[in-house]
Amino acid sequence: MNFDFRFYFALFARRLPIMLTIFLVCSGFGISVAINAAPTYSSSARLLIEEAQIEVGATNGVNADQELRLTRERLLTRANLVDIANEFGVFENMRDMSPDEVFEEMLENTDIILRGGRNQVALMTISFEARTGRIAANVVNEYLTIVQDDSTASNSQQIEDTLAFYQREADRLSGDLELQSARIVAFKAENAGALPDDADFRQNRQAQMIERLERIARERAATENRRADFVRLFEATGQIDQNEQPRLSPQQAQLAQLELELQNARSVYSDTNPRVVLLNNQVERLRQAVAAQAPTDTDDTFRSPQVAMLEIQLAEFQDNIDLLDAETIELQAGIDQLDRSLRATAANAIALAGLQRDFENLQQRYNAANAQLDQARLAQEVVVANQGQKLAIIESPNVPQDPSGPNRLRIAAVGIGLGLALAAGLFALLEIMNRSIRRPQEIESRFNITPIVSIPYMESKGQRRTRLGVLAIALLFVLIGVPLALWYIDTNYQPLDIIVAKLINRLGL
Repeated sequence: MNFDFRFYFALFARRLPIMLTIFLVCSGFGISVAINAAPTYSSSARLLIEEAQIEVGATNGVNADQELRLTRERLLTRANLVDIANEFGVFENMRDMSPDEVFEEMLENTDIILRGGRNQVALMTISFEARTGRIAANVVNEYLTIVQDDSTASNSQQIEDTLAFYQREADRLSGDLELQSARIVAFKAENAGALPDDADFRQNRQAQMIERLERIARERAATENRRADFVRLFEATGQIDQNEQPRLSPQQAQLAQLELELQNARSVYSDTNPRVVLLNNQVERLRQAVAAQAPTDTDDTFRSPQVAMLEIQLAEFQDNIDLLDAETIELQAGIDQLDRSLRATAANAIALAGLQRDFENLQQRYNAANAQLDQARLAQEVVVANQGQKLAIIESPNVPQDPSGPNRLRIAAVGIGLGLALAAGLFALLEIMNRSIRRPQEIESRFNITPIVSIPYMESKGQRRTRLGVLAIALLFVLIGVPLALWYIDTNYQPLDIIVAKLINRLGL
């Protein structure tokens, strides 16, 4: 498709006044704002995160990058920004501004840049732009004060919270340990005879008692056999000992022997011991027997010494048998008791192991809590001594002497560019919206026919001069009238830069 330059040039010339008007208005506003915009001053400061000189685990919960981000968020709060703006009178018309507008303007004029990363120094640059250099420096100084105070308070609060938490945890676990210890002690006291600690001793004791019981059974059988032998010997010979002479006094000899045994037994056992009691009874019976055989005895019935000796010996055998039976009963009761305790030992061992396991778990947790508590205390000392991770100022804000803005050339360029864009947009919009037929090519494209000939509009010289004159007058009016109108509005109504600011606020830009 061939571009019809003459046609579009004619359209451009026809629409030039309105396009020029838009261009001049936008350019005038832009240039006016660039010229009349109040100078702004920017002041900045730089901070970095210094690594801890003494590394303590409780102080390393947040890395440097996270610390800087948290610091920025805590600084740019609504309360901080509004208070700073009111304290230093950052804006001229603050009485007419709402708190929301003050907060938004403070955010707009504040610039915080964070730099850092892996194996890099964490840096923060805080800058503020204000209408005077003194205000900008004061605001940045206040920012630094808030950042440092907040960092110190945050670290201290973090350590105090950590210390309080581990102190509570250690106290709680200490109480749980004491309670668990009391449970173990109570369980051992309740099951003192059936604990796994002395199970081997009780098993050995039971084996010894069983062995002793077997020996007693053999001794009892042997004693009964001896008693039967004495009876058979006496029945056969009339004597209890074939070598014994009739002239001997067996009661007296037996009494002396028993008294000696009784004396020896009392040196080893107490008077309530069954063996001591048995010997004592035998001695008393022998004494009575010896007394009965004295010459003063008036008993008409004569008893030979051999019969008396047999009775004493049989009584001794019976006493020995009774003693063995009593010891058998006692041993059997002990064996039964040990058997019950050994059967209960398995269940008690499981229960005690559970209690001990809970105690060991509590002990491990208590030791870990104490270790963390010690670290928290050390971290608190590190923070107090200012030896931990901290924010350090490497460049303090100064009072700028030269304005940092605005960029007047850029503002003027934006206004001129906007004027050109709007003018070109208007030209394109009018062309798109115009659906009338103005050229032969449009007849062919719209109706799909080819005209034989097209006769252009023939303009007379008078009409041409009239059209050119009107165009010249319109251009002169635009070139002179628009600047004059803008000057009049700026001088007598309201400065153009204020109008532009209000328009931008209205549009939310």
